[in-house]
Amino acid sequence: MRARADLVLRDIGQLLTMDGSGASGMGLVNNAVLCVKDGKVLWAGPAGELDSQVTVSDTTEFVSAGGGVVTPGFVDSHTHPIFGATRQEEFAMRAAGADYREIAAAGGGILNSVRKTRAASEDVLENNMKHHLAIMLSGGTTTVEVKSGYGLDLETELRCLEVAGRVAEEVPQTIVPTFMGAHEVPEEFAGKPDEYIDHLIDVVNPAVKKQGIAEFVDIFCEKGVFTPEQAERYLSASAKQGFSLKIHADEFFDTGGTAVAVRTGAVSADHLLSISDDNISLIADSSTVATLLPGTALFLNKPFPPGRKLLDAGATVAVATDFNPGSCFCDSMPLVVSLAVCQCGFTVEEALVSSTVNGAAALGLSERKGRIVSGYDADFVVWNCDDFRTIPYHLGNPDVAVVYCAGLKVYST
Repeated sequence: MRARADLVLRDIGQLLTMDGSGASGMGLVNNAVLCVKDGKVLWAGPAGELDSQVTVSDTTEFVSAGGGVVTPGFVDSHTHPIFGATRQEEFAMRAAGADYREIAAAGGGILNSVRKTRAASEDVLENNMKHHLAIMLSGGTTTVEVKSGYGLDLETELRCLEVAGRVAEEVPQTIVPTFMGAHEVPEEFAGKPDEYIDHLIDVVNPAVKKQGIAEFVDIFCEKGVFTPEQAERYLSASAKQGFSLKIHADEFFDTGGTAVAVRTGAVSADHLLSISDDNISLIADSSTVATLLPGTALFLNKPFPPGRKLLDAGATVAVATDFNPGSCFCDSMPLVVSLAVCQCGFTVEEALVSSTVNGAAALGLSERKGRIVSGYDADFVVWNCDDFRTIPYHLGNPDVAVVYCAGLKVYST
């Protein structure tokens, strides 16, 4: 018996189902329809097959895509949107010649955000997060990973995660919270990173787990922050406590963070600007997703991550914004997709797969997000263009017409 559709989106010029079919894996369907029931994709395919696949009734809503392109909503699998204040003064310092590490040594960097976040009210934290989630939504982002990590003490980290959990109930997007207490060594533990790791494992992680909001933990494995040995100890302990794992790896230096990710079974290793050829081979042979953040390379004037090498090696590669107040104040997935094509060696098709299907894999959501196939969440974007290649081609000005989350229209131009 054919199911009845609640919503039928018709007049789709090009539908990208991302179902893995075709040479690119995008499952491109021309002259298509998309049917939704109870917030899930009921069926999507050629318009001529609609009557044989679903039924409609007087209550079915019919909407025209106007001949435009329809894609899954973007999955932004790496963001830091919970913070007390912005850091444009550091941006100006960088423009005047200071580098990331010099700014940190002068009192800037992550610890600057920590001081501002500890002092901020929950209303400020919540309003900042909602403001940027709304901007992300206008660019077609329907699923967002949200990290804490600007508190670095038990009270503030729990407060930030509480804000994330509350906002997740109020915004249309799907929010995936990550606890990143291991973002930096706080001033209270200056010079004692091992003691801080012990504190996280013994005191903070159990409290975060009891709170029940964060699904992942993350750690910044980088020269001057946490060593690979410290990162592996923390991630291994966190896995035993029931968390899924992520790691900031091989961003400024080839520290071997990618190898830590693979050894600990991390869902993703993120940044990878300085990943070695050996570790490219290692992650390609693993289930860990290589998440690239080309906006950060642009913002910091660093070499772009080796996307082409990772793709050619067979790695599962995602792209994300790394939206944060210090090193990448960018909340636009369309711009990141353009950078993946223009600076990281992706084809248009690879960039779109990496920002949807593979972004979902980087969050452990491969069975729900990133595709327009039966049973998946009905998160999709109607684009004001008739060729999917226009999406990265139109640099810095996304042609988003309408955004749907769980089958409901949540944004339109």
